[in-house]
Amino acid sequence: MDARVKTYDDKMQKALDFLLSEYQTIRAGRANPHVLDKLRVDYYGTPTPIQQVGNITVPEARMIQIAPWEKSLIKAIEKAIMASDIGITPSNDGSVIRLVFPELTEERRKELVKDIKKKGEECKVAVRNIRRDANDAFKKLAKTEVSEDEIKDLEDAVQKLTDKYIKEVDKSIDEKSKEVLTV
Repeated sequence: MDARVKTYDDKMQKALDFLLSEYQTIRAGRANPHVLDKLRVDYYGTPTPIQQVGNITVPEARMIQIAPWEKSLIKAIEKAIMASDIGITPSNDGSVIRLVFPELTEERRKELVKDIKKKGEECKVAVRNIRRDANDAFKKLAKTEVSEDEIKDLEDAVQKLTDKYIKEVDKSIDEKSKEVLTV
């Protein structure tokens, strides 16, 4: 692959990777520790990821258990969970915090699918913007050292990349939507 095209391939891959990481934070009825990825706990005045202040386990399909390394952190972790958009009320027994995920209602599942599609569309727009930037860069090259045929080849290569990544995005939208709609 041409080095000039490889740059744009990397950018498109990053856009897809970002989408997939966003999808991991969407809860689909099962307990997924990734829903806690963006949460920060006030740990001695420093916002710290929950993963760094306790042990996170999934003892059952619809439960996450957080065992903080310091008992004094229980209140701070509960506060962070309550302030987040997870929508689950934590319960604690003095030593561990439990998050029990309720079954998703049909309405909530449909909302999640809309959100999944919206995030997918945003990723497609990002991929198309990268293609546009690539084509603009190639047109600038045409004014200097590169022939029109080479420019055409570069544009074709970027179009093929764009098609490939759009297909990947569509596939990930379908997979995540099926996962959310599965009861």
